[in-house]
Amino acid sequence: MKIIQLSPYFYPHLGGVESHVLELSKHLIERGHDVTVMTTLLEGTKKTEVVDGVPVERVKPMTILLKTPILPGLRNALSKKDCDIVHGHSPPPLTCFFGVRTTQKMGVPFVLTYHCDLELPFTFGPFAVQMYQNTIGAYTVSKSDKIITTTDTYGATSRTVWQEDSRVIPNAVDADTFNPDNSGTRIRKKYGIGKDEKVVLYVGRIVPHKGIHYLIRSAKHLNDDVKYVIVGTGEYREYLMDLVRTNNLENRVIFAGRVPMKELPEYYAAADVFVLPSISRLEAFGIVALEALASGVPVVVSDIPGVRDVIVEGRQGLLAEPMKPTNIAGKVRTILENPDMAKHMGELGRKIVEERYTWDIVAEQIEGVYEEIIG
Repeated sequence: MKIIQLSPYFYPHLGGVESHVLELSKHLIERGHDVTVMTTLLEGTKKTEVVDGVPVERVKPMTILLKTPILPGLRNALSKKDCDIVHGHSPPPLTCFFGVRTTQKMGVPFVLTYHCDLELPFTFGPFAVQMYQNTIGAYTVSKSDKIITTTDTYGATSRTVWQEDSRVIPNAVDADTFNPDNSGTRIRKKYGIGKDEKVVLYVGRIVPHKGIHYLIRSAKHLNDDVKYVIVGTGEYREYLMDLVRTNNLENRVIFAGRVPMKELPEYYAAADVFVLPSISRLEAFGIVALEALASGVPVVVSDIPGVRDVIVEGRQGLLAEPMKPTNIAGKVRTILENPDMAKHMGELGRKIVEERYTWDIVAEQIEGVYEEIIG
């Protein structure tokens, strides 16, 4: 098949959707398909290039409004493509709107992976989101030939897609790169973490909806031998560093910054527990939790739709109440103080990844959706 993956942002821009589209494209190519990613032309990127074996074509935006690329030029660029199917990824939302309108005219099927709901953090944000859902959003969803959501609970609670006949296909992880055989010795040595000290790890963007401020506050309720390693960058970093200083946690919380992908498995290997403390519907799955599970690390994740589906409570990890530092600390303490249980959770985490969340499994499921529509 000739497949277009339509992604508002793409590498080198980092995020869950971007990594999902890159890995999906690579595995579809391995399965014999002709895949091209169409995305936004950002400053410092090339109009056409090949990323990790994946052809990429970028379209210049008219503007970028509230982190949303406005791409009317996509209609012309896409209409010139010879393809069997277009697979759009949202959010940000408008790229898929232009995509589905164009495929309607081309007579080409359109698949939409609905990664998460929209949230706008200002006074009239909820009103603007509702207006979008009732107009452009409703059109995009209704004209898509198939909707994919990544979990049951998120799709069932999303006002945009809860009444749609969606297919649940999860995100996936590179289970070869992230595995229990990796060593974290170098990372512990780099940050001066002793062999008897425990490591709580967070990986992801440093933004408010990730709930990292609640994670940092949880450190006050744990012993001094528990170190927190925060991997990632973002506009919220300065606030979090002030929070660390205010709470006298400078010797407990380490900001590792942006870590090259090739080094990331070592950080998971250095961890005793991984925490994803997200508090918003902008977090619908949590690929980083899969990376931890694949690495054999027990996890504590927020008990919110989507994220909670990644584990079975008490088996691969524990669910924490969002926005409750004491509850997060309690769940982390339970894992750290029960090494046999933690080891068993890590083993079950690796097992569930191998059974459900490898890219071979997920790419085959998505390929099946394409074949079903075209057939």
